[in-house]
Amino acid sequence: MLDLAIAVSDRPVAPHQYTYVETHAWWLGSFGPHQHLTEQRLRLWVPAQPERDWLLDRELTGAQRWLTGSADEARSDGFDLRDIAPIGRFRAPHGNFDAALPDELFDESLEAVCAAPQPPRRGSWQSPTVDFLTTLPRDPAALLARLVEDNPGSWFGPFTAAVTALRTGIVPAELRAAFYRAVTGLPGVTFTEGAVNIDGLECLALVQDAGRTRTELMIDPDDGQFAGERDTRASTPGAGSPPARSSARRRCAPPSSTASGNSRRRDADYQVRSAVPARHAED
Repeated sequence: MLDLAIAVSDRPVAPHQYTYVETHAWWLGSFGPHQHLTEQRLRLWVPAQPERDWLLDRELTGAQRWLTGSADEARSDGFDLRDIAPIGRFRAPHGNFDAALPDELFDESLEAVCAAPQPPRRGSWQSPTVDFLTTLPRDPAALLARLVEDNPGSWFGPFTAAVTALRTGIVPAELRAAFYRAVTGLPGVTFTEGAVNIDGLECLALVQDAGRTRTELMIDPDDGQFAGERDTRASTPGAGSPPARSSARRRCAPPSSTASGNSRRRDADYQVRSAVPARHAED
């Protein structure tokens, strides 16, 4: 492992306050032979006390970019944008939105509310929770061993697992520092300075080249926050499809009295921003 000197810090969050995480995404999807990028916006308010209601506002903007095929061809084959993900406003203790929302609440409305109490999710590498993160070792060597042991696959390997956890925006500073050192012990991972994310912020970066996909994990040099990710998938020679690219960004803003935020559209981007803290998760 590399002996990285990355400063990490967190803003304090009072028991009655929320962490706000905003995601602006162009996600890659497939429908038969058709590949597309679909624009989505997610706004999440995470309470300091996770047993309280979390609030998720999820929107499909309707914007799409077709990498292979076309919207008309996909529609003629039965494609429906509304089938991609449930949209609306959802509430659930512990962020347990899947368990809290029965299928009948997933309709065309932009408003849906979950009121039924739910037990906390156990969490996993694929779906990290506050409780799951508390079980992870803070020693980089032990964390590396856990990453490798728990994620032996090629599709969801140790580096992807680390990025998935960091992407949530709820990883505390000490654990972020351990993640950054741990992943440098993985094959093919290098460290670089001067990487620029989608919004022009100069970052530190940990980069893994794995097969057809190159993943950059970007880090804010000021406080060690997760600053973004960029995945570049090479095109298949002779297939006629362009490389698929996505990138992510997370930014911390000064405390505010309300949980609100905005984002700007970017080409093929996956963008996460965080404002810490906000006193109320307002409708």
